[in-house]
Amino acid sequence: MTETEQESSRDEIGEPTVIRPGESDSFDWGGAGIEWKIDGTDTDGNFAIVHHPIAPRTLVTGLHRHHNEDEYSYVLEGTMGALLGDEVVEAEAGSWVFKPRGQWHTFWNAGDEPCHLIEVISPAGFEEFFREWREGGDDEEQLRELGEKYEVDADLDSIPELCERFELNPPQL
Repeated sequence: MTETEQESSRDEIGEPTVIRPGESDSFDWGGAGIEWKIDGTDTDGNFAIVHHPIAPRTLVTGLHRHHNEDEYSYVLEGTMGALLGDEVVEAEAGSWVFKPRGQWHTFWNAGDEPCHLIEVISPAGFEEFFREWREGGDDEEQLRELGEKYEVDADLDSIPELCERFELNPPQL
């Protein structure tokens, strides 16, 4: 391969990038949040990566299922609890949790210390749900409309039962 062909190949791949702490855009919805790390536009739509900081004993959201994306959660710190279909799991730091598309699920901080997750979304696209939610306010009707747009079924009525069952604080939608 000639030097010109190598340069052209590098241009198509993109430039190396370092995302330093505090450099990424973020949104907090009261006890849970998102920091966008790698967008789908950076990966040709193959995947996106976000960081979820979660306050102690906080439910992130009600039961929901994605029609288009798989999600892979890596626990950086703390303990993640999750309901995956009918299975309840707890994952400590260093664990991966796979949430396949089509499966009803939810997740929370199961401990008394902060929990931090890295979430890989594949294929990319769903990371934009959170940007649109941030821009549009926080009412339930908007969440339902976004769910339709991003092909996510959500059972917001599950939140009180989940909080009672797992002794959690509700998300601040």
